[in-house]
Amino acid sequence: MAEELELNETNAEPKKGNKLILFGGIGIVVAILIGVGAWFFLGSDDQTVAADSSDSAAGSSEQMESKTSGLEANYVGMPRPFLFNLPGVDRARLVEIKVQLMVRGTDDETMVKKHIPLIEDALLTTFSGADVQKLSTQAGKDEMRQLALLSVQNTLQSVTGKTVVEKVLFTGFVMQ
Repeated sequence: MAEELELNETNAEPKKGNKLILFGGIGIVVAILIGVGAWFFLGSDDQTVAADSSDSAAGSSEQMESKTSGLEANYVGMPRPFLFNLPGVDRARLVEIKVQLMVRGTDDETMVKKHIPLIEDALLTTFSGADVQKLSTQAGKDEMRQLALLSVQNTLQSVTGKTVVEKVLFTGFVMQ
């Protein structure tokens, strides 16, 4: 009986050791898989692409900064939204656009505020010539924003002698 008890005790210890090695090995494999998964998702090629694009963006921003001489951006909101009708295929559409202009420096800001009626006329003329089909897409809105920028820049160029407005921003756009 003592021999059987002694054999059972010696057989029980290796089983516990085998379980410990088995679970330890599984834990190590799981930890390695988690590490590889984290490296794959967090450390992929996106960093090199982002670094390349930030280098090219830094070059273009340096050119823009030298052009604008490091002045801070100021935003001048138009006092009222532009509200106009556009003829459509099946019916006329009512469009409302809220606009803000981005300028550099306080001198340009005061110049834009001084010429708001002239800017409103240029924008309303540009907006009223739009096509309903184009304005229903994002690309059409972007094209309208570029046309509005060119219109405002050309209008102010003839009055002030320089390019005052850097961007035209649509802060509200409703088409019914």
